Amino acid sequence: MTKKEKAFIRSSRVAHLATADKKGQPLVIPICFAFDGRELYSAVDEKPKKGSPLSLKRVRNIRVNPPVCIVIDRYDEDWRKLGYLLIMGKARVMLRGETHKKAVTLLRKKYSQYREMAIHERPIIRITPGHFKSWGSL
Repeated sequence: MTKKEKAFIRSSRVAHLATADKKGQPLVIPICFAFDGRELYSAVDEKPKKGSPLSLKRVRNIRVNPPVCIVIDRYDEDWRKLGYLLIMGKARVMLRGETHKKAVTLLRKKYSQYREMAIHERPIIRITPGHFKSWGSL
């Protein structure tokens, strides 16, 4: 990953996470995320959801089918400024541990809303990138 791609990831506030269940049925959702220079982290936060954190479709999908894809994009009416970064990798659901604590710290630093949420008690999705593809103006 280039320095420009890393900077693009760090400056972005939202991404879209694609998972698939064991039958290959896709699911794409917007996520907040933090990046430590190697891996991305996304909290299963306290925003209203249907069901418990571990019963969410994205969590169930990752547990049975860890390959995921993330797209981080920039849109502008001036199409010369369009760009995206596609990240293909593997995801894991973390419930505790040192990496979980580090992810909580990174997420709280990036998003002030997380400072008031108990994300330290909730699952964190850890994405380890494998392949990257970028296009346009990053």
